[in-house]
Order: sequence, then C-alpha cells, then structure tokens
Amino acid sequence: MHRHNMGFPRRRHIYYLIPFVLAFLLFNPSTFPTIRQFGDRIRQTLPFAYQWKVQQDFVPTQNELDCLYGRTPRSSTDSNGELDPIPNHVHFIYGLSNPYDKPSVGTFDFLCYLAVRSAIVGMKAEKIFLHYTYLADPPALEPNASPLSNPWIRHLKDDIELVYHSPEETAGLKSSPDATWQVAHVSDILRLKLLQEHGGIYMDMDAFGFRPFTNLLKSPRDIILGHEGGNRNGLCNAIMVARKNSSFIKRWLTEYNGADLSKEWNYHSVVLPKELEQEHPDEVCTLPPNAFFWPTWTWHHIEFMHEQLSSDEARKWAAEIDRNGGSLYEDQVAYHAWSQMAWERHLSKLTPEVVRTRDTRFNILVRDFLQNDLGHSRASSGGPRNE
Repeated sequence: MHRHNMGFPRRRHIYYLIPFVLAFLLFNPSTFPTIRQFGDRIRQTLPFAYQWKVQQDFVPTQNELDCLYGRTPRSSTDSNGELDPIPNHVHFIYGLSNPYDKPSVGTFDFLCYLAVRSAIVGMKAEKIFLHYTYLADPPALEPNASPLSNPWIRHLKDDIELVYHSPEETAGLKSSPDATWQVAHVSDILRLKLLQEHGGIYMDMDAFGFRPFTNLLKSPRDIILGHEGGNRNGLCNAIMVARKNSSFIKRWLTEYNGADLSKEWNYHSVVLPKELEQEHPDEVCTLPPNAFFWPTWTWHHIEFMHEQLSSDEARKWAAEIDRNGGSLYEDQVAYHAWSQMAWERHLSKLTPEVVRTRDTRFNILVRDFLQNDLGHSRASSGGPRNE
C-alpha cells in the first residue's frame, strides 16, 4: 500500500509533463513537416473527406475518348476553312519569384529538369520554351542573372529556348495591382496569354509528357483540357493544349479582370474553366481524368505513385508501361505530379541515382528521361515548385 502511494505521485508528474511535450512538438520547427504530414493524412483519409470523391473510380465518356484519339467532329459554328494544327511547341514557366529574397521558393532543380526532358524525349516537341525571370543558382539579386549558372539549365541548354520576362512585365499581369497575389496566380495568367499569342502546349514544371500529343494537336477545338479527379469537378490548367487566338481563352482571361486572387486558390484555374466549358461546350475538347491528371493529388494516390515496389511488381509495371508506350495506363499521355502535395514526402528526395535505382511507379515512368551522361548530381534544391 505504501509503495502504491509512492508511485501515484510519480504518474501524476508524468501527466503534468504532457502539455509541455505537446508544446515542444508543436513549436519546434524541426517537427513541423512531420506534424503537417500527419495532419494532411488524417484530413485526407477521414471516411467522409472530399478527397474520396476526387479519387473515385470513373469511366471515360465517348466524347472524352473521341477528344483523346482525334475523333472529335468540327462544331457547327466552325468555319469551313482548313484548320492549322496546334504547334508542337511546349511552354514551361519558372522563376517568377526570386529565391535570393525568398529561399523557400527553391531554384530550378532536378524535378524541373525531368519535366523538360519529358517534353524532349517523351513528347518529341519541336520547340521548348522556358519562360523565366530568375534562374541563377546560386540565386542572384538581379533578374535574368546568369541563367547558365544553374547546372540543370546547362544540361538542357541545347534543346530549349530561354524567354525572359521582367518583374515589371509579370507585375503588370495582375488585374488587381493592390492585391497580394501568390506567384502561382501570376503564372496562371501568363500561361493563358502565351497560349493565346502563340498556341501550343503548356506544362507545369511538375508535369511529364510520355508520348507525342499528335491526336490532340489535330483537334478541331481551339483548346483541350483534362478533367481533374474522378468526380470531374474541374478542368485543370497545369497541362493545356490550345490554338492561338482561342475564343475560350479570351473568355477565360476576361474573368480575371478585377479579380482579387488573394482570396482564392484554384477557382480561376480549375473550377472556372469547368463552368465555362459547361456554358460553351463547343469551344472545348475535354479529356478523361486519366489522360493528364490521374493518379490524383490525394494521400493514397501520391503514396501509390511513390511507394517502393518489390522486384516482381517493378517488372510488372515496367512491362505495362512499355505496352502503353511510356504511360501507366492506355489512355494516359501525361502525368501531373502534384508537387504541392508530394514535395516534402517524396519529390524533394529525388536525385538521378534515386530515380535510376529505386523502383517506384513514378521513377519507372521518368527513368528514360535521364541523360545517359548525367552523373550523381546534387539533390533537389529543397523548395516547392516556383512558377
């Protein structure tokens, strides 16, 4: 009895320590990523979470398959003249924010290199344009300072055209100059303007093309967009194919006038184009979710792409990818890697050696994009995608 009483206060002291332990975990910067990932996992895997709707199974519609395989008929409103094909030119945007002032935005890194290589090797693009403001590595204070100081740009320099956009130019894209926009929203407008002026294909810096977009480039519609999620709740702008002077893009850009994008994240880039497509279906060719944006950004889908495979599983998926011409699925022509969700857990850890030696579905997909002479280069720069 005496021993029992002596032990009880000790247990009480332990209980008193719990709030201090929790406070340490919550306010210690080194634990932030782990806590954030734990919170994301709980939020995304609860029984009634919205993410379950995003990753729900789907069946491609006939119209979506016709769009994917070049069978979409011309609209009754089209002119009778011959349509020029959409140019097989790929536009990337990177470095609108300066990592010299804000290191967290990162520099053009190995993942970006892989995305551009996918346009060279997988998509067989005739021209590749990298639109940028800051590319120097180490970062420099001045815009357009030494793009070739970045080792990944040096690997790509013979196959791409660098297109500089000044800070004044990109600042002028804001339709609400006094609003505090995220750089991604400036990129949203720039990509639409580039397609409107030049036509071609736009790809985010975490998007990978696995085969030529031949059928899409012949589409009679002036813009081709892919559905995001099995619930088809949006049309995502991370990968777009468009003919210049698209009436749909003109309409889309008009919706940015006076918009305060500091109060939103993806309405103008995902939800709005879906709404516009429903109002003007003859202007858009829409693709099934698995053409560009499947697997999705949900917790389970990200893990599916980056989990370690057994030797048997790796051989099976490598054979499947080979049968599909470089894709996971028959109807997949590209994949958006959702770096906003996958960066800390997986993408930031990639190096040439990891891609070559670690068997995940993602690594098997992008392995052929590595240049043969690429050695054990440095790891990724440790920042999120900076568009």
